Amino acid sequence: TQDSVVSWSSEEVVVPYVSPIDNKPHRYFVDFLVTVRNKKGLKETLLIEVKPKKQCKPPEKKSRVTRRYLNEVKTWGVNSAKWKAASEYAENRGWKFMILTEDHLNPQYK
Repeated sequence: TQDSVVSWSSEEVVVPYVSPIDNKPHRYFVDFLVTVRNKKGLKETLLIEVKPKKQCKPPEKKSRVTRRYLNEVKTWGVNSAKWKAASEYAENRGWKFMILTEDHLNPQYK
């Protein structure tokens, strides 16, 4: 419930990561930092990324390599690197990292 939200911010946490595309350091601005009170009344801090469900899994291998497929592979590679870095960043601070999709935001449309 919204009563459990203690604080939140948008794109204020910057996580460094190395892109597998150019092998250079980049900065990842995670969508949300939210502090909530859990069911036990304890504060938890969550790093939350919101993404379309189709970007949360590797692209299906195609029989023909198209520009679209290559873009999907690139997006998956970059997102995977970002999410790994964000997960480690959160874990090092005692936080949790999570990815929300349309299934979480609109469960009736699953």
